[in-house]
Amino acid sequence: MLARSILAGTAEGPVIASPEALSFWGGVDPATASVIDVHHPLHGTCLTGAILMMPSSRGSCTGSGVLLDMVLGGRAPGALVFSEAEDVLTLGSLIATEMFGKPLPVLRLAPDAFAALSQAKTARITDTTIEADGLSFAIEPPATAALDLSEADRAMLDGRDGVAVQQAMRIICAMAAQQGATTLVDVTQGHIDGCIYASPANLTFAEKMADLGAKVRVPTTMNAISVDRANWETQGVPAAFGDPAARLADAYVRMGCRPTFTCSPYLLDSAPGMGESIAWAESNAVIFANTVLGARTAKHPDFLDLCIALTGRAPLSGVYLDAHRKARRVIDVELPENVDDAFWPLIGYLAGHVAPDRIPLLRGLAAGNPSRDDLKALCAAFGTTSAAPMLHVEGVTPEVEGAAAGNADRATITRADMAAAWSRLNEGPEAVELVAIGSPHASLEECRALADVLAGRKRHQDVAVIVTAGHQVIAEARSDGTLGRLAASGVQVLPDLCWCSISEPLFPTRTRAVMTNSGKYAHYGPGLSGRAVRFGSLADCAAAALTGRAPARLPAWLK
Repeated sequence: MLARSILAGTAEGPVIASPEALSFWGGVDPATASVIDVHHPLHGTCLTGAILMMPSSRGSCTGSGVLLDMVLGGRAPGALVFSEAEDVLTLGSLIATEMFGKPLPVLRLAPDAFAALSQAKTARITDTTIEADGLSFAIEPPATAALDLSEADRAMLDGRDGVAVQQAMRIICAMAAQQGATTLVDVTQGHIDGCIYASPANLTFAEKMADLGAKVRVPTTMNAISVDRANWETQGVPAAFGDPAARLADAYVRMGCRPTFTCSPYLLDSAPGMGESIAWAESNAVIFANTVLGARTAKHPDFLDLCIALTGRAPLSGVYLDAHRKARRVIDVELPENVDDAFWPLIGYLAGHVAPDRIPLLRGLAAGNPSRDDLKALCAAFGTTSAAPMLHVEGVTPEVEGAAAGNADRATITRADMAAAWSRLNEGPEAVELVAIGSPHASLEECRALADVLAGRKRHQDVAVIVTAGHQVIAEARSDGTLGRLAASGVQVLPDLCWCSISEPLFPTRTRAVMTNSGKYAHYGPGLSGRAVRFGSLADCAAAALTGRAPARLPAWLK
């Protein structure tokens, strides 16, 4: 087999091929279809109408919503061609077909066929063939799987529980088939990522399901949203954005989701335990749940997260299964002496580059004694550069015993690699006007640490310092005095939003350069905000807050 149809359809257009995966959320502007990820080789390229080829997608689960918006607005690629398994964009295409009658073909090619087609200038895709510059490949029809459904599954599929649940089960079964699953698994809880107002398509989908009477049947938390829900009007957010963003959040609350509004659900009192099957979306949360908590969840795309919450059932595939939680690449990491907290997101970022398409096992880090917040930062940065839903850290994470597959290959991360990545994430000027903490949402410990390092000193008058955090963390910080200490230093702490969804005017409009301790935001920030970004430790961020400057130098542990 050279080519397999994942979702049927026809297309004709120029071939745009990349050897590197791309996150549509944070990497593509849905309004223009241009690649905005400044670190990606396709930066600046318009994808509309193209035969887009890449190994897989990576990064945010919200990519499905971005793609759906592009489809509904007539700005999508003509077809998606992958060489590996892919769920996020495939789900966006599936929703476009199932719920809106707008098919977007998705294909998977064998490596040789993928390499040959990527050299073509144009291609034409029919239901049965791909033709391009003298090449011709037969397309195998979509895979079918004889799903072993329970009696309750079949009842939902037959409409017993209403149209919304029936539609949800149809989508779950279609995804199960393309993933090669033969049955479904019960999940104990969900986490919704689609509540971020990444595009009007997210609102269209959510309100359509809510209007159909959809109700979640397992406890379901909600990701950060795109506005401070209670205060956006007084904060000056334009109604043209604030109103639909708030309506999107309200639609999920109407469906029974818990209004937690945090991208760090693992910090909540409802965090899952070892071996628990859950259904989370939001890339950093998925990776932390699998890696650090030992829970089990695929990286569910937006829209599929709600479908699973409505049914309590997910395809039994991927990292729900023991075999697929093995590491297929062992990465030996050179551990410098006296590393600070900036080391961990930097290593996550590099590990994703070294293992963009597989679960890695990182060796050599145990002596660094990473904290929960260090692992949180590592997992979030890893998710920006890798499509994998988890990783292992020898001597640190709970499933590391026997984690490496027998055929795992080897790689290394050296100090030279770290220095190069540090420079790549620090291309902004020394003068900064904004310090951004909380991507993912800050923990109570991070809030305390920032208050400690500021030590009551007032921020520089030309620098805004903003922390984003969940309501539970903010309440705890208020009760123990941390919030008051931060306020005394001129630090704002905002609920509901996170840095990957914040927009002007809450994002200070006069900002030219941002300082952050987040590897995730250091990667996405330039494309999302249009500003230069500097990256460093929490202490570096505090120094920038007090002085308005972030000197261009390597950290002491890399010199």
